[in-house]
Amino acid sequence: MSQPDKTPLILVDGSSYLYRAYHAPPHLTNSKGEPTGAVYGVVNMLRSLLRQYHPSHMAVVFDAKGKTFRDEMYDQYKAQRPPMPDDLRSQIAPLHAIIQALGLPMIVEPGVEADDVIGTLAVAGEQAGYDVLISTGDKDMAQLVTDKVTLVNTMTDTTLDPQGVRDKFGVGPELIIDLLAMMGDKVDNIPGLPGVGEKTALAMLQGIGSLESIYQDVDAVVPLGFRGSKTMPKKLREHKEDAFLSYALATIKTDVELELGPDQLNIGEVDRDALAKLYGELEFRRWLNEVLDGGAVLPTAPGNAPAEATPAPAQTATEHELILTESQLDRWISSLKQAELIALDTETTSLDYMEAELVGLSFAVEPGKAAYLPVAHDYEGAPVQLDRDLVLAKLKPLLEDAGLQKVGQNLKYDMSVLAKYGIELAGIAFDTMLESYCFNSTAGKHNMDDLALKYLGHKTTHFEEIAGKGAKQKTFNQIPLEQAAPYAAEDADITLRLHQHLMPRLAELEGPARIFREIELPLVPVMSRMERNGVLLDTDKLHQQSSEIAAKLQHLEQEAYEVAGETFNLSSTKQLQAILFEKLGYPVLKKTPKGAPSTAEEVLQELALDYPLPKLILEHRSLAKLKNTYTDKLPMMVKSEGRVHTSYHQAVTATGRLSSTDPNLQNIPIRSDEGRRIRQAFIAPEGYQLLAIDYSQIELRIMAHLSQDAGLLQAFAEGKDIHRATAAEVSGVPFDEVTTEQRRRAKAVNFGLIYGMSAFGLAKQLGIPRYEAQDYIDTYFHRYPGVLEYMDGTRKQAHDDQYVETLFGRRLHLPEINARNKMRQQAAERAAINAPMQGTAADIIKKAMLLVDSYLATQPKEEIRLLMQVHDELVFEVREDVAESHQKALCELMEQAAELDVPLIAEAGLGENWDQAH
Repeated sequence: MSQPDKTPLILVDGSSYLYRAYHAPPHLTNSKGEPTGAVYGVVNMLRSLLRQYHPSHMAVVFDAKGKTFRDEMYDQYKAQRPPMPDDLRSQIAPLHAIIQALGLPMIVEPGVEADDVIGTLAVAGEQAGYDVLISTGDKDMAQLVTDKVTLVNTMTDTTLDPQGVRDKFGVGPELIIDLLAMMGDKVDNIPGLPGVGEKTALAMLQGIGSLESIYQDVDAVVPLGFRGSKTMPKKLREHKEDAFLSYALATIKTDVELELGPDQLNIGEVDRDALAKLYGELEFRRWLNEVLDGGAVLPTAPGNAPAEATPAPAQTATEHELILTESQLDRWISSLKQAELIALDTETTSLDYMEAELVGLSFAVEPGKAAYLPVAHDYEGAPVQLDRDLVLAKLKPLLEDAGLQKVGQNLKYDMSVLAKYGIELAGIAFDTMLESYCFNSTAGKHNMDDLALKYLGHKTTHFEEIAGKGAKQKTFNQIPLEQAAPYAAEDADITLRLHQHLMPRLAELEGPARIFREIELPLVPVMSRMERNGVLLDTDKLHQQSSEIAAKLQHLEQEAYEVAGETFNLSSTKQLQAILFEKLGYPVLKKTPKGAPSTAEEVLQELALDYPLPKLILEHRSLAKLKNTYTDKLPMMVKSEGRVHTSYHQAVTATGRLSSTDPNLQNIPIRSDEGRRIRQAFIAPEGYQLLAIDYSQIELRIMAHLSQDAGLLQAFAEGKDIHRATAAEVSGVPFDEVTTEQRRRAKAVNFGLIYGMSAFGLAKQLGIPRYEAQDYIDTYFHRYPGVLEYMDGTRKQAHDDQYVETLFGRRLHLPEINARNKMRQQAAERAAINAPMQGTAADIIKKAMLLVDSYLATQPKEEIRLLMQVHDELVFEVREDVAESHQKALCELMEQAAELDVPLIAEAGLGENWDQAH
């Protein structure tokens, strides 16, 4: 019988790959903290096999639970193997389910090992006329190789035919069992011959032949002349029983009675519904996307009925109405006014809220039904649309009605766009981006496309699908209504459905629900107004600074050339490696994954302590980054009235801190002169000043409150310099006699402990021996035992719950806190200690913004406005004649943002520019 389709019979050693995938990076987890890496690795390997070979017949074989016939032969067989790790055991059931959903035959045969099932099917397959491909990483399988049976290892991309086995092992497939028997196997606890390693075993097998032949005349090994050959006959005689027991244990059975033969191992149809559910739970988003998209899930043999022809699972499509007449609009307005909740979305010409022009709006009030109202599609042949001014005049009362509840996805953007048209969006009751973020800030991205796929199993139409990509991408006003309407309507519909799915789940979590309700959602309009205010920029000052930095960069380059003895590109990693490590012979402190000497910043910083060139390179890098990121770029970002308008992001950081882009205000350095000069370009207009208010040592105060350490509480209560107080305690000297160096060390420890710094890290930062740093930390914990108790308790709680919380209930998930990899687990432990403090600080500054916004609402707009939030600081633009009175009132308000067991201190400064004010 011959194989009609010429594709191989593939037999997969599932158990072998399961362990290998478990130990190989990346070590994945889903948002619940459940391990998924082994499942991902095995499924990825199966997909690779299918893509490469297009088989029609295949089996994935796993070891069954319980003992096998080998345990009866030898009670110590595999006795030293540790039990399967819990985080691997938990992945077996979902992996088996995925394999079955893929339509792949799976075999788990009790009483034997996966090797024996594969051996049996390989022999039967060859006899039936198949070319057999065994996918494994197990060397034992080499005994099965013939002209028709080949091994393939997809992880190393290698195949072994008979010659390949000889080249790799030194003997052919017919002597592999003999080789394994003589060498033994520590992993499987096969005894073998004591003291016989690979070289000795090969010398005997290549010189004489099989184990049976060797035992026919054991003295024949002496003339072979290998090391120990003279004493080998005695050893062979004494351990003959072990040798033949090992031979039996290493022999793969090829006659297991199985229900299925090779011809019955047909690849079946894919169960897309089951697969979508499994991929969704495991959060394999790319594969889930393939399933939902209706595309190919499994490559199949040419000529066979393609698996991708199986229909995708039914999705709830969005019924949409295109609003082109005033009567339609009036009917929808009536419907919206009566709705319990309105899902709202705007379509515009730009992602930049300052430049975006309104092109249309979409609405939904019940799942599956939505409408799109175009107002500015202007492509050739576009149908007549309602006048934008007319539409907005009719919608304004509805949109500004605080009694009509609205939900959106990132409503801050829509609010800012509508404000350009004189509409102050009110009634913001929910925001799906923030619902997802508060539910689990670490569970991937919080954009609508990802959320729909993750929570609804729905693949949305992506903007690129209707607008194209790159330079030729259309803006929304250029997209035909036949495509624009269903796309826009889907946005509103999916937003409503996401809210209906997410909000009940969030509501079950008291702390996160409170954070959403009392902090994140009320902050949306505050941030929208702050962004639109922008900050005035002195572009002339920045241009001047750019020119000066360019001159400094040129000077640094010349200095670097002199030290190196030749010219080279300071930005070229390859050239820098050659100069530092080959020409100058600097020590290699660290290597890249490919084995090249690393020139990463931390490496250069360490080298800079002893050598001049790394110091010059670091200075050059720092200045070049400032120039490219700020002094060159900021002037190009100026919008209306000479101001720059950043975009603040609520749903990015795990801890709740805001981030910002275009420009990123959070990363302007303040410790360097050049960084402070950039802040000098942020100015107040004539007749005004900038007022900067920030919290004093807020994270240390939070540490004192959370740890309830008596020493820290007392130091803050007495208003002492906390670093000087710490130095006095740890160094055992009077407060007034603390030196500058002692205070510096105490400051490094105070802030280092918040971020989980080790003795190694402290030693590196302070330039002291590691034992000295460890002594310092030990003394600190002795003086402040409450801090140590808090840290130990937090670690334990994090391991138990897999999350920690801020003072106000924000939940910070730690999916790797119980990771098997110790480095990843320790990183999660450091995050567990830091996150409650950093997250609480984030909550406090946000609560302060809400208090401040309420205060500003009672003040004349021309007197004061909020411009920026950076870390623990708020920056205002305030009229000079009322600056001091507002300063006093705002400091008092910010100090009321939280009640801690230590004073919350807000410190203020006034100036013509941000640097002066700060």
